[in-house]
Amino acid sequence: MNRGHDIYDRLLRFGIDIVKLCRILSKNFDNRVIADQLIRSGTSVGANMQEADSASSRKDFINKVTIAKKELQETNYWLKIIKGADLLNNDKNRDELRRLLQESDELTRIIGSILSKTKSNN
Repeated sequence: MNRGHDIYDRLLRFGIDIVKLCRILSKNFDNRVIADQLIRSGTSVGANMQEADSASSRKDFINKVTIAKKELQETNYWLKIIKGADLLNNDKNRDELRRLLQESDELTRIIGSILSKTKSNN
């Protein structure tokens, strides 16, 4: 994604792309379990950041951003499971997985930076 995009726009797009990736996994039991976990974590990142935006206090803001970062780390874990188990059936889908892994890493760094700056601004 374009680096000029607002973090909330990137997180919304990321969540949507996670849902789309899960749709292309085969429908066997193992994949459904992984897809369910991935959708939960991948879509909750943006939701938690939206909640942080309306936080009632600095402590509440830090808590919501921390949760968003943890959800991103979980999402990254599930994406790596999909890659490691070779669950995608063609190169186009594997390319999308690589892009999502990269975006997950970038978003984790951005949210980590937001968290660090907020904690250091006493």
